[in-house]
Amino acid sequence: MSTFSREDDVAIRIAGEIVISKNPGEVMRSWRERFGISQIQLAKKMGVSSSVISDYESGRRRTPGIRFVKRYVKALIEIDKEKGGSTLQRLMRIYATTEKVWSAVLDMRDFSKIVTIEEFCRKIGAKLLTCKDLSWQPLLGYTVVDGIKALVEVPAHEYTRFYASTTQRAVIFTKVTRGRSPIVAFKAMQISMGGLRVALLVLHGRDLTEEKVDKFALKVAEIEKIPVALAKPEPIESLLEKLRKIN
Repeated sequence: MSTFSREDDVAIRIAGEIVISKNPGEVMRSWRERFGISQIQLAKKMGVSSSVISDYESGRRRTPGIRFVKRYVKALIEIDKEKGGSTLQRLMRIYATTEKVWSAVLDMRDFSKIVTIEEFCRKIGAKLLTCKDLSWQPLLGYTVVDGIKALVEVPAHEYTRFYASTTQRAVIFTKVTRGRSPIVAFKAMQISMGGLRVALLVLHGRDLTEEKVDKFALKVAEIEKIPVALAKPEPIESLLEKLRKIN
C-alpha cells in the first residue's frame, strides 16, 4: 500500500468521524488537539480567521459542510507533515494494524448471560489444562482467531483488540500446532499492558492433542495465571457451531 493511500485513508476516517457525529464541532476540536495544532495555526493554513474555527468547534456556527471538513482535515495533516508527520505516521500504523487485527478474527460474540470457564469448556468439549482453580471465573463472550494471521501480522500489544467490549472473554486460537507461540504472545501482551491478562485462551488445531501441547508453555501459563484450555481436534466449522449455541 502506498504512502499516499494510507494518508488518504487517515483523512477519510477523520472526516467521516466528524461528519457522522452529533457534535461535529467537538470532534473537530478533539482532532485538532490530538494533532497538537492551535486554532490560529489551523486558520492560517486554511486561509480563514481563527474565529471561524472557534465558532465551528464551539457549535456557534451550524454544522460545517463536507467541503469545509475536507479542508479542515487536509490542513491538520499538512501542518503535521510540516512538523515531521509524527501524528500522521502513528495514525497510519494504528489503522493498518486495526485492519490486520480484524482480518484475523473469524468469529466474535458476547453472551446474553455470564458463563463460567468450566461451563464454557464443557459446552465446547474443551479440557482446561492450566489454572484449574480459576474455572469459576466468568466469561462474557468469545473471539475466534486465525492463529497464523494473528501471530504473523498482529503485534502482541495489539491482542487487547481481540477483547472487543470486555476483557472477560475467551480467545480461541485456531491452526495451533503446539501452543507455545500464542501463550508466549499473550504473556508478552500481559507484560506490555501492565498485567492485563486473557480470561481464557483456548488452543485449537486439527491435529493438536494434549500430548502435543508444549509442556514448557503450559508451565509459563500456570506461572502467569493464564487459563489455557484445549479444544477437540475437530474441523473449525464444528467448533464454531458449538460456540454459537452457547446461551
